[in-house]
Amino acid sequence: MESDAEIGFGTIFGIGDGAATEAFDPIAELIDIAPPSDAVDVIEKTHMASPNQTKEFMPGLTDPGECSFGIHFLPGVGDDAAIQAVRTAKKIGSYRITYPNGATWTFKGFLTSYEPAVPLDDRMTAAVTFKLSSSYISVPGPVV
Repeated sequence: MESDAEIGFGTIFGIGDGAATEAFDPIAELIDIAPPSDAVDVIEKTHMASPNQTKEFMPGLTDPGECSFGIHFLPGVGDDAAIQAVRTAKKIGSYRITYPNGATWTFKGFLTSYEPAVPLDDRMTAAVTFKLSSSYISVPGPVV
């Protein structure tokens, strides 16, 4: 059976405009992305009569995680200006990842880290990290 694997080329990260019918302005020079990954807290529920002297556990709350991406760093213009505006606002906003097949991943979050790198002999880049503030919505297939 042939694989349906795809490359990430064409993936878009968009910043929501906050309107009632939200539009997402794309980051123009996105070079890589790490989509959100969530984790479920582990709650121990062992007691003095737990079977076989074995610890018992149950799932707790879900931490929706972080989303990070890299961009070309162009100081004061384009993506830098858009991210600086988000940083300055210090508010929870809406963000969306659109994959090459049209599937989307929309979430609410806030900027936690913006780290430009200015090397002597290579392209300038910046690493950007958002903390999700609520559950995300994942559309598992192409949007029609």
